[in-house]
Amino acid sequence: MTQAPSQRQLRVGEEIRHVVARALERGDLHDRVLDTVPVTISEVRVSPDLAHATAFVMSLGGVRLDEVLEALGRNAWVLNKAVARALSLRRSPTLKFLADPSFDEASHIDAVLRRPEVARDLVKDDEDAGEDPHGA
Repeated sequence: MTQAPSQRQLRVGEEIRHVVARALERGDLHDRVLDTVPVTISEVRVSPDLAHATAFVMSLGGVRLDEVLEALGRNAWVLNKAVARALSLRRSPTLKFLADPSFDEASHIDAVLRRPEVARDLVKDDEDAGEDPHGA
């Protein structure tokens, strides 16, 4: 069983997310892939000792995601320096980048909800909710 992140982990993760997003937005990395593909940093999870941070990323439409992850890995040192400058921590977390699975999960849920048998059940539930239970 994993323990929920502390308030400090959440706060540091959110600050790192902002620093990385600003660096990408400003074009600080000077990377051909990152200059041409819009990237979203959806979440940053920080280890309990604040030594490691995992940034979950997604490219717009999932386009060239492998190339984006590779480019972020190549430029992690620049982002690590930006995070170290921006945060007042004894030791700056080492960044790692992973594809954000939540976009795939949301697409899967949407596809399930659009299946005919599920849609039929949802319509039936809506009709039942509209009936007066007292028959008036």
